[in-house]
Amino acid sequence: MTGQDMIKRASTQQDIAALHKLVESAYRGDSAKRGWTHEADLLGGQRTDLEALQEILADANQVILLAIDGQDIAGCVQLMRVKERVAYLGLLTVDPDRQAGGLGKKLLDASERYVAENWQAQAIEMTVIRQRADLIAYYERRGYAQTGERRPFPLDDPRYGLPKTQELEFVVLRKEIETT
Repeated sequence: MTGQDMIKRASTQQDIAALHKLVESAYRGDSAKRGWTHEADLLGGQRTDLEALQEILADANQVILLAIDGQDIAGCVQLMRVKERVAYLGLLTVDPDRQAGGLGKKLLDASERYVAENWQAQAIEMTVIRQRADLIAYYERRGYAQTGERRPFPLDDPRYGLPKTQELEFVVLRKEIETT
């Protein structure tokens, strides 16, 4: 998918079923293992549910940006305004069969532009499971730096999946961005 082929837009309630299918296929189960960004070796169960996606879309301080390829949602990213001048990035998802083609980078770039233009954010933060060294390295190559902060993984909350190890925790990454 080239930049000209990709249409980026905010998700709507009509996208929820397809969005849910994409997220689950990229993070959990055998389909996720076709890509390199999955969590299937660390977590079982669901990554998210329809209700959580509906809550995100109903919140004026959140948006899910989509990358559309033809009629398919090829990728997405959740953005949340968390405090003045700081946004949170989560749920960066690329269809497992389209990974390693640059779409994740395009979604990150679109995210940085969106939060700078719409929320005047000067920084983006995210959390990544500490055991995901390849993914952390990917974000570091794109200018995100580990802050040194760690946050507990919600091991007892099935909305986040079923842990295959009790050692899970999040590291916080941050990138300063230019506002427009």
